[in-house]
Amino acid sequence: MTTGARSRDETHLPPFETEDLRRLLTAFLDEPFDDGAGGQMRVGNYRWGVYAFFDYDGEPIYVGQTNEKLRTRIRRHLTNQRTDAVAMSVLDPFEVHDIEVWPLPQLEGVNSRDPDARVVLNALERLITQQAVAGSTFKAILNEKDPPPGALVVEAPRSARGTIVSDRVFELRSHPDFRIARRALIISRLAQVISERKVQGGLRRVLQTQARRLEWLAQRRYEALGGAVSVEIEDDDGTGS
Repeated sequence: MTTGARSRDETHLPPFETEDLRRLLTAFLDEPFDDGAGGQMRVGNYRWGVYAFFDYDGEPIYVGQTNEKLRTRIRRHLTNQRTDAVAMSVLDPFEVHDIEVWPLPQLEGVNSRDPDARVVLNALERLITQQAVAGSTFKAILNEKDPPPGALVVEAPRSARGTIVSDRVFELRSHPDFRIARRALIISRLAQVISERKVQGGLRRVLQTQARRLEWLAQRRYEALGGAVSVEIEDDDGTGS
């Protein structure tokens, strides 16, 4: 091994794509966000709020809520800090291109167990989930569970949205064949988890949704490259043309 190679091996640096994600994610979470009452705080530092992830086609793919800081929860999703095999199989961080967050500044300082605050948070998650499903090509997202039920109806507050994928990473990951291969891999992992465990219907719904998303992506790629007219015809001897 050359000295140069040894030096690179010993840096212990993560792949540039990982560093890129962390840098842009931090930049987004550090953006200032007005609370509507003259105050301002970094968007990721709001404790209560709802967030949504969007893929490379702008499709909504996941909605969640938190009362432990948006920064903490979102980073747990996207930087491999979730250790549960099921959670890691439901959402692929490689698919996330944009993030949108809806902070709830009026709940800052409220105890995480406050029942009234949780009612508001649950209502907002229901609303954002309904909007995401309605805006999806597949009328479905990748959440394993539905939001908590409730009678409260709220309007969506101000939100912040940002892209966490650089142009360089976009060039690497946006190619349809790469995305097809990656999505097939995630489906395989999820199917294996399902086969090894006793699971609820929600996880099977995620598998079905991912399969539909894979079929749609593969169909679009097939048609873009010519569809049926691109398929070779066998010679009479079966060797192909």
